[in-house]
Amino acid sequence: MASLVASLFIFSLLRLGDALSVDYYAETCPQAEAAVMEAVKRATANDNTVPAALLRMHFHDCFVRGCDASVLLNSKGNNTAEKDGPPNISLHAFYVIDNAKKAVEKLCPGVVSCADILALAARDAVALSGGPKWEVPKGRKDGRVSKASESTQLPAPTLDFSQLKQIFSQRGLSIKDLVALTGGHTLGFAHCSSFQNRIHNFDATHDVDPSMNSDFAARLRKVCPAHNKVKNAGSAMDSTTTVFDNAYYKLLIQGKGLFSSDEALLTHPKTKQLASKFAASQEEFFEAFVKSMIRMGSIQGGQEVRKDCRVVNQ
Repeated sequence: MASLVASLFIFSLLRLGDALSVDYYAETCPQAEAAVMEAVKRATANDNTVPAALLRMHFHDCFVRGCDASVLLNSKGNNTAEKDGPPNISLHAFYVIDNAKKAVEKLCPGVVSCADILALAARDAVALSGGPKWEVPKGRKDGRVSKASESTQLPAPTLDFSQLKQIFSQRGLSIKDLVALTGGHTLGFAHCSSFQNRIHNFDATHDVDPSMNSDFAARLRKVCPAHNKVKNAGSAMDSTTTVFDNAYYKLLIQGKGLFSSDEALLTHPKTKQLASKFAASQEEFFEAFVKSMIRMGSIQGGQEVRKDCRVVNQ
């Protein structure tokens, strides 16, 4: 059912005149998707944090200048690139995209954009982690501009509902997209700094955010003391950190969400209802997530097909 809905949604996008197409490389590079999947599969076999990294990388790419692979560009000369902006310092697994690009270039040089490779890799990351698989509309182009200063446009973990709604709305994304895409937090790990505000000096009257489950907060405070000096200290995003499922929502409605931005989903009736629905039905979550990934992946902004994902064409 979910795959049928996803397929219908893709074709409704195409009918709306979207430049992207699921068949974009059908004649020019039909083996591209298999090559990308192989690169993601190989990397994941060696490092189970790769899927979370690739999914996050795609999100961070799309929210700044659209899905144009600007997050992959290296800093050069006086320009500090997006990937070196504060919210992106912890991004990793760029080598997976490099390997996929090399494999695709051998098959069909100069045809497949880095932005499309990243979108495909994010889809494969979800599928390999037990999540849904969907047809990715393709035809994105790679951007030539990447500025660390623009990485501040990314949704921060400290944002409240109205701030999150505004950021998503500016990109043509709905409240339902906000709740569904936040479910990507089912994969991965968060450093103490991203939720420290909730477990120490929360406000004038509470040391800990009162909306957080007290036992959960106590465990986090042990791992992340007030003056934490352990660089890699933190917590898994949910109880099944390498499995793409709806455990994130189940924990969220129990007061066990990590970020302020997670808890923000429970502060508005519509988003709370959606979070509860996704907690109750993994199928409903998967269906909504696929639709929202396709919608987010349609935010465009590039001009070229890079030869090297880290460097603009000369």
